Amino acid sequence: MSIANSVEGPTTGRASVAGGQVIATYPAYAQAQRAVDHLSDSSFPVEQAAIVGRDLSLVEQVTGRLTTTRATLMGAAAGAWFGLFIGLFVGLFTVGPAWLSLVVAGLVIGAIWGAIFGFVAHWATHGERDFASARAIVAARYDLIVGDAYAERARQLLAPLG
Repeated sequence: MSIANSVEGPTTGRASVAGGQVIATYPAYAQAQRAVDHLSDSSFPVEQAAIVGRDLSLVEQVTGRLTTTRATLMGAAAGAWFGLFIGLFVGLFTVGPAWLSLVVAGLVIGAIWGAIFGFVAHWATHGERDFASARAIVAARYDLIVGDAYAERARQLLAPLG
């Protein structure tokens, strides 16, 4: 189900605070989280609360240039981790010292295949995306919304926080 934001608050397929009230607005998620934690510590029924991010933006932080060599090495590292996982998993069902050779073989084979896939994936872009980045969705503000029946109590409990 999708979340529909309206003046009354968010509604979801489960518990809903439709008809709820904005109790407080915070510039950072950690502050809104701290407010809900304070409500929880005060025995407030936090299932009546929702933190709603408003004015969402996609932020893509460029972390560096992506060359064929770097893509190959990143693929090798990812493949090595996957190979290590598979080697350890298969090694669980092996008796004796052979488990170590399975782990090492999984790591090496994973690194080789990862390097091949990393190289091919970067080569296939034909230079259209020669950078690495990390994406995040951030909100300009976070509203703490509480059901109408609990709004006044929530305001009283949050008053000491400012």
